[in-house]
Amino acid sequence: MFKIRMREEWCKGCYFCIKICPKKVYNYSEEYSEKGFKKVKIEKESECIGCQLCEELCPDLVITVEKVRSEKD
Repeated sequence: MFKIRMREEWCKGCYFCIKICPKKVYNYSEEYSEKGFKKVKIEKESECIGCQLCEELCPDLVITVEKVRSEKD
């Protein structure tokens, strides 16, 4: 299981995360940011496979994907 953290105040609305995610974890929010673009929302975090494409391709370092340790680890 993976935990996704977003620093929304750093996001400039490139939407690379929405476009690149193979599991469609992200989507457009109905809310607008202070900069005037639709915010990105984490819609299906449980579907995340931890590929970290979103983290690697985000030009503003908005996204961090972390593996959640279980009691078995």
